[in-house]
Amino acid sequence: MAKLKLEDLEKIREKVRGTTILREGGSRAKVTVHMGTCGIASGARNIMSTLLDEIEKREIKDVIVTTSGCAGLCSREPMATVELQDQPPIKYVDLTEEKILKIFDEHVLGGKVVQEHVLGVGSETTY
Repeated sequence: MAKLKLEDLEKIREKVRGTTILREGGSRAKVTVHMGTCGIASGARNIMSTLLDEIEKREIKDVIVTTSGCAGLCSREPMATVELQDQPPIKYVDLTEEKILKIFDEHVLGGKVVQEHVLGVGSETTY
């Protein structure tokens, strides 16, 4: 087994710090990419990779990216949900790499909902 280098430990620490921010509520936004089998088949992995690459490129530390399973709307995949503090969640559908970058710039960083890609506003309930 290869020995860990100081740089490797730094990367691990930064990843753990990101999960701590999520638990403590210190993030600006949370983006959930829906990664059920239908989402993956429709390109959700590309959406996730594009989003993570952009966050890393810009060195943004206060945006949480996570995944979920199927959201139940296979025909509208790939999908993502954006949550900003004190605002209802916004579910975006029919995503491409270009669309998620626009959503990231305008909604996640700028606070302005990208209406042309919105399916719904608010949380689903099971009652």
